[in-house]
Amino acid sequence: MTLRYNLLDEPLIRTRLVAGGQPKSFSLPSLFLALRQDAVRDFPALRPHQRHPWHAFLVQLAAIALHRAGRSELFDSEAAWRQALLDLTPEHPDGAAWCLIAPHDRPAFMQAPVPGGQIDGWKNTLRAADELDMLVTSKNHDLKAARMRRAEVDDWIMALISLQTQEGFLGAGNYGISRMNGGFASRPAIGVVPTGHWGQRWARDVSVLLTHREAIVDQQGLKDAGGICLVWLQPWDGEASLPFGALDPWYIEICRRIRLLFRAEISATYAITTGSKASRIDAKSRNGLTGDPWMPIDLAAEKALTISAEGFHYRLAVELLFGNKFSRPVAQIVSADDGPHSLVVLTQGVTRGQGKTEGYHERHIPISPKVRQFMLQEHTDRLAKVASDRVSAIGQVRSVLWTALAALFDKGSAKDKFSDSAKNKASDFSKPLEQAEDARFFIALNEEIESEQPDNERLQWLVSMADAAESILKHAFTAGPQCGEQRYRAQAAALSRFHSGLRNPKTLPDLANHLRQLSIDKELP
Repeated sequence: MTLRYNLLDEPLIRTRLVAGGQPKSFSLPSLFLALRQDAVRDFPALRPHQRHPWHAFLVQLAAIALHRAGRSELFDSEAAWRQALLDLTPEHPDGAAWCLIAPHDRPAFMQAPVPGGQIDGWKNTLRAADELDMLVTSKNHDLKAARMRRAEVDDWIMALISLQTQEGFLGAGNYGISRMNGGFASRPAIGVVPTGHWGQRWARDVSVLLTHREAIVDQQGLKDAGGICLVWLQPWDGEASLPFGALDPWYIEICRRIRLLFRAEISATYAITTGSKASRIDAKSRNGLTGDPWMPIDLAAEKALTISAEGFHYRLAVELLFGNKFSRPVAQIVSADDGPHSLVVLTQGVTRGQGKTEGYHERHIPISPKVRQFMLQEHTDRLAKVASDRVSAIGQVRSVLWTALAALFDKGSAKDKFSDSAKNKASDFSKPLEQAEDARFFIALNEEIESEQPDNERLQWLVSMADAAESILKHAFTAGPQCGEQRYRAQAAALSRFHSGLRNPKTLPDLANHLRQLSIDKELP
């Protein structure tokens, strides 16, 4: 079998450039040079759920190459990058480990060598790149499966990296990665995004990894020198696992036994896979504590974050940014080198379940200059207090709205023990309030922190939220009782409960005082 699709020498990775959005394809070394120049706008082959695995791969690979070369600065030539990458595979000077297709007893890109080179017993054939990917799409509802029958080479590259670096457990023989808390967990990520394009964030995170290398080695018990960095170079018979302590801190892992092949008669690439009797890396007892630069850790539970189907809702995002429940991964730590301008904190992750996926979640959290300064100085107490007060206020207003809605759907009941039907409808109709507040949460938070009159800013926000809640309540009148006296009694009871709830000084004192003062002003001649 001849070598095919060499990432070191062939322009296999499609991009669009910042300058005019022009298409241009790169090899890995030339891509690193383009990223150094921040010339890449995006990657046409990259699907949303593949964004973090691709970014992490590019960052980890560059950091490993620079460390092995004894450098702290990015290389400034394609030839230097190529040599540094080739130096990572000294036993394969012909570049086989960087080819998508190679003899089966040798490593191919993100594919472990098969001892003896025999794959005759491998039964599972995948003819579409998205079949190889990690998403479970058997129901064909949201994202259709096996569509990429005429995939480009970089479609296979992205699918390989996605599967090998973020897949979980999918039944006997299909084990997941080490960088997550259990087989049904996920590999969420959080990090700072400076002003610029793909290359700006890539260069920043490469520098962050090199800066924190020794600390991660000490914390996780990994190897500072001589550790396994490219796991796909190691032969794998499916029986044995690699010990965690034998790894480099920025190791790029694989979790499945895969080989790509090429059918010349139809000029098509396809994959053959088989199971294993053990996970590739023995890290089950670590609960996802691996030194992943983008992974938050639950400090009390001593395990990596796993996101639910809600994704990065505002309550979780507040805890990740300002709270004390999770450690902040190194990629999330704001530094002076991030520049004087506003930043964005990016959260990403796929929610996995038992034999399913429950959505891809991505959130861009704006960080204003003053918030950035507080984070830079690690003075997050004020931020945490303001944010937690806002979280509580949203909960209070939704509770008032929910009670009013329940009264409406229970025909104006004066009791607090509503029927199950009324409670269910109240929950459904009150959701849009929280969803709307979730969408604007951090924009409004930034405005309060930046304001010269933060109390007034917060009061305006409370009033706008109360107005939105009242609009939702009145909109629900069309779904409430509609006949005669019941209709008017239910609507009047709902409005009464709503306004009395907002004017209760025990709920939100500032809002209650403001609303009472408005009532007084209206009564004055």
